[in-house]
Formats: sequence, structure tokens, C-alpha cells
Amino acid sequence: MNWLKYALEKSFFGVCSQLADKMQISTKSVRLSFIYASFFTLGSPIIFYLVAAFWLNIKRYSQERRTRVWDL
Repeated sequence: MNWLKYALEKSFFGVCSQLADKMQISTKSVRLSFIYASFFTLGSPIIFYLVAAFWLNIKRYSQERRTRVWDL
């Protein structure tokens, strides 16, 4: 079951789990609140989700350690 959870987190950029870790609450409650907010506001939190996914991807990329000049 853990491998399925890990695969889903990787495929959805890990935005909800990252927010839950920062706020120190359960990931399930963040996901549910995101789903409820999406239904009530007709999908406008999806823009926030995409921006957060982009930001986390840039953050991960910038934190990679490069040991050589040719590792671009």
C-alpha cells in the first residue's frame, strides 16, 4: 500500500503532502480541503495547485548538488 501512496505523491507533484508537512497537519485533511474548495469555487484552487507544483519543482531543481561544471 505504501508504494501506491508514494507513486501517487510523485505523480501529483507532492503539493498536498508538502503543505501538510509545513503546517504540521495530516495530508488527508489538506487533500480533502483542497477537493472541497475546488467544488465550492468551481475549480479555482487548481491554479494555486499548479503554481505550487511549479514552485516546488523549481525549488527541488535548485537544491540539487552539482559536483562538476558539466552537470547542468
